[in-house]
Amino acid sequence: MNHLDLHVPDVAATRDFLIEHFGLTEVETRGADGLAILNDDAGLEIVISRPIAKFGGMDQISLGRATYHIGFILPVREAVDALHARLVAADAEIWNAPSAIRGGWVFYCFAPGRILIEVGWRP
Repeated sequence: MNHLDLHVPDVAATRDFLIEHFGLTEVETRGADGLAILNDDAGLEIVISRPIAKFGGMDQISLGRATYHIGFILPVREAVDALHARLVAADAEIWNAPSAIRGGWVFYCFAPGRILIEVGWRP
C-alpha cells in the first residue's frame, strides 16, 4: 500500500495537525483547502480530502462514529510519552494515557475530523 485518502470536513485543520504533531510533510494543497497531499519519511502518501457525495463518501463527523484508525509506531517508548505530553499541552483530544496494550506501549488520540490515531511502541 502506498496511499490512503481520509475524508474530513476541515482539510486544513487535519493537515496542519498531522504536520505539526506527526512530522508529515505537505506535498501540495489543492483548491481552497479541498484536498491536501502529505508524505511520511517511509514514502506513504496520505491524502486529506472532503468527502465526495457522488461516490458515497462521508466523514466520521457526519457518521457520528469512528469507523477506522491510523497508527504511528515510534522507535522508542520514551517517544510515545513525549508525543503524548506534547499533544496534551496542545489541548488535543486524547482518548487514553500511554499504557501497556497488546505487548506494547500505546495511547490513542483524535485528529480534527475525528480521525482516531494510535501511537505506540513495540519491543
